[in-house]
Amino acid sequence: MSAAVRADLAAIAEWIRPGEHVLDLGCGDGALLAYLQQTRGVRAYGVENDPENVVACVARGVNVLQLDLEAGLSGFDTGSFDRVILSQTLQAVHNTASVLGEMLRVGREGIVSFPNFGYWRNRLQVLGGRMPVSGDLPYAWHNTPNVHLCTLHDFEQLCASMQASVLERRVLTRGTRVEWLPNLFGSLAIYRVTRAR
Repeated sequence: MSAAVRADLAAIAEWIRPGEHVLDLGCGDGALLAYLQQTRGVRAYGVENDPENVVACVARGVNVLQLDLEAGLSGFDTGSFDRVILSQTLQAVHNTASVLGEMLRVGREGIVSFPNFGYWRNRLQVLGGRMPVSGDLPYAWHNTPNVHLCTLHDFEQLCASMQASVLERRVLTRGTRVEWLPNLFGSLAIYRVTRAR
């Protein structure tokens, strides 16, 4: 794994099999998809709304569509992809359940990562009377793109309410895996989810 690839993206890449058909929602500059194309030989597509990121994806050789996730994924057939990735984007969408539902409709399996608002350093900042700012939550309250912050328990409850099954969970802090009390000591969560069958 290249040193330039973030630890959470490395964890996501471990769950992708060679040759899979992958869709990355909110793919940013396409770094993850470019890596997956080079190392796993995936057939990859990205969805991104920011024009500068779309240009960056094209420069990396990533197939990208400029779309607003909030409008849905009606252009994609049910079960079109092996994996659909939503990497650190869930907290920035307004219609969280709708986006999660759509990703599980078009993909056999979803991979979702998000900053854990329940992380002890975040809790401490809130107790001190301030909204958290950290490496995983780098924005001040007044300029953040994040609209729905959640904890591990919140996300798992949402999945249960949507009849989505959690297949696997990894929780990281500064790139290191957290096993003990992850909702308290983990700053970033990564989940494999699927529709309950």
